[in-house]
Amino acid sequence: MTNAITKTINLGDGRTITIETGKLAKQADGSVVVRMGNTMLLATVCSAKDAVPGTDFMPLTVEYKEKFAANGRFPGGFTRREGRASDYEILVSRLVDRALRPLFPDDYHADTFVNVMLISADGKDQPDALAGLAASAAIAVSDIPFNGPISEVRVARINGKFVLNPTFAELEKADMDIMVGATYDNIMMVEGEMAEVSEADLLAALKVAHEAIKIHCKAQVELTEMVGKSTKRVYCHEENDEELSKDIWDKCYAKAYAVATSGNANKHDRGEKFAAIKAEYIAGLDPEKAEEKAALIDRYYHAVEKEAMRRSILDEGKRLDGRSTTEIRPIWSEIDYLPGAHGSAIFTRGETQSLTTVTLGTKRDEKMIDEALIQGSERFLLHYNFPPFSTGEAKPQRGVGRREIGHGNLAHRALKRMIPKDFPYVVRVVSDILESNGSSSMATVCAGTLALMDAGVQIKKPVSGIAMGLITDKGNVKFSVLSDILGDEDHLGDMDFKVTGTKDGITATQMDIKVDGLSYEILEKALNQARDGRMHILGKITETIAEPRAEMKDNAPRIVKLVIPKEMIGAVIGPGGKIIQDIQEKSGATISIDEIDNQGHVEISAVNKESIDAALARVRAIVAVPEVGETYPAKVKSIMPYGAFVEFMPGKEGLLHISEIDWKRFETMEQTGMKEGDIVDVKLLEIDPKSGKFKLSRKALIPRSPKEDNK
Repeated sequence: MTNAITKTINLGDGRTITIETGKLAKQADGSVVVRMGNTMLLATVCSAKDAVPGTDFMPLTVEYKEKFAANGRFPGGFTRREGRASDYEILVSRLVDRALRPLFPDDYHADTFVNVMLISADGKDQPDALAGLAASAAIAVSDIPFNGPISEVRVARINGKFVLNPTFAELEKADMDIMVGATYDNIMMVEGEMAEVSEADLLAALKVAHEAIKIHCKAQVELTEMVGKSTKRVYCHEENDEELSKDIWDKCYAKAYAVATSGNANKHDRGEKFAAIKAEYIAGLDPEKAEEKAALIDRYYHAVEKEAMRRSILDEGKRLDGRSTTEIRPIWSEIDYLPGAHGSAIFTRGETQSLTTVTLGTKRDEKMIDEALIQGSERFLLHYNFPPFSTGEAKPQRGVGRREIGHGNLAHRALKRMIPKDFPYVVRVVSDILESNGSSSMATVCAGTLALMDAGVQIKKPVSGIAMGLITDKGNVKFSVLSDILGDEDHLGDMDFKVTGTKDGITATQMDIKVDGLSYEILEKALNQARDGRMHILGKITETIAEPRAEMKDNAPRIVKLVIPKEMIGAVIGPGGKIIQDIQEKSGATISIDEIDNQGHVEISAVNKESIDAALARVRAIVAVPEVGETYPAKVKSIMPYGAFVEFMPGKEGLLHISEIDWKRFETMEQTGMKEGDIVDVKLLEIDPKSGKFKLSRKALIPRSPKEDNK
């Protein structure tokens, strides 16, 4: 029997979160089980004792995995076992990574692996909101150095009220859904989507989240004390040479500062000038010493560049490319660039460029979702590609990475609420980044808006996006908020804050903060400055195209929808799909049928109107209800001694009795001259209320002569 240690967090709404350690995975450096209701996560952390020689960064890997057995389900696919991480699992991993990574000591470079597994769930509570807490708690009960703890919570606004860690069902009613990661003192990470909310509303949600996180952090500190892990391991992962560092600063800083304040707008030219300063310094060293100290020279010179850029902004208000702190780079855009696409656009802002396409599809093009807790389909897809040539790198492109999935998800969340709910098409937006120096995800949002309007998708409002940065000195006494940041300002700065929205409010946001003590006043300034930038960019977008095209392109599919009685679904499909296949083959249209709310929902699509009309006529004929008194063209299906069975509507047959063929009297069917395959007009006289049989007449359509009346 193990001596498990447990800490309970009371959420104040009848729910509790328990953190248990000492029972599972005891060979890991730290492990915990976090439980809320029937949702349980196992988090483990293992960190190497030593760093790989030459490592000058934090080699952290975070993996989030959902076990299908947690929800009593089998995985899909032929192997029936969990495979590579889904997009959702990757996105949760990124949320945890972004909150943890800045808090490891700057000189801690040991390989560190954090694994979080969903081991139990009932489909009610959302486990992603607990993943950050679980990961941090695992580190808290280990001896791994960490400047935490942290936690993450989801905040949703439902009917005007903020709800912490809502259930799946509750979240469907929310107009704001954000995940917030923070320490006890500082917000570290934000990501979410919302229905055009104000900057003030977003700030209010952040404050609600932070107050809840403080409780989680306090519980982890107490848990650390309970397990006796307050003292962390001793490590020494960095070699330092203070004399070399001082020499580099003395000989290189002034030159680097001159480049930083030169206002050179060309990224590669600026990079070459910075590189030349380092090369000149190395050339002045003894070759043997230069080779021996190469890694240290790189690290110390990088610090020189970083400080030169930051002081240029803080002291002189000069950015690397010469802009003011609020200035947006030049923008140009174009639509309808690709004649073969259903919609296309180019959006270029400074040295960042996106070529984006829109493809319109039918129900068959939906993305099927089959995860441990989430099943269904997605009708709006957005894919983001970042090839190496976009930054001038000579290396191969190796498929889609976590960065592409994360950036694509942000742009997807920014745009998805603008697609009308009754829009009949499946929509795929693909952004290919052709140049990059500063937020390509925000360029994707802008190019996506343009391409959607070019395709004739009747989006509710155009959306624009901007990436904001921050440079602070120690203690945040002096700071500068930067609009439309460059890649270097992201890498060397203290904040990357992306905000998207319409003219009426924010639709999505993503924020990563790398400094302590960031006040809400600074966040408010950043949000308001971001709004000004978004409005400027939105104006540039609407100069290119102000509203969606009234009509789609000629090569785009057309879709017609109709609702039929549930009992008629089988008649349209036919035995073994024979009828629907015949309609598709002869019309050239594509047909799909779903049963929704006890009705049959039919979707007919084709590139041309003629195909749709032909298929629509066939379907309507099948589902049409026979009406007494109406005349129908009928096909003779079989001849019997007493009459002919005829099909007067698709799937509707009745007996045309020999006495109803003509006013003349026939003794045999041979006398009528009718044969199989003949088309005759018949009138529906009656429908038997009990048997449902149809009484048909041909003679009722033939004028009766006086001669016949006298018989």
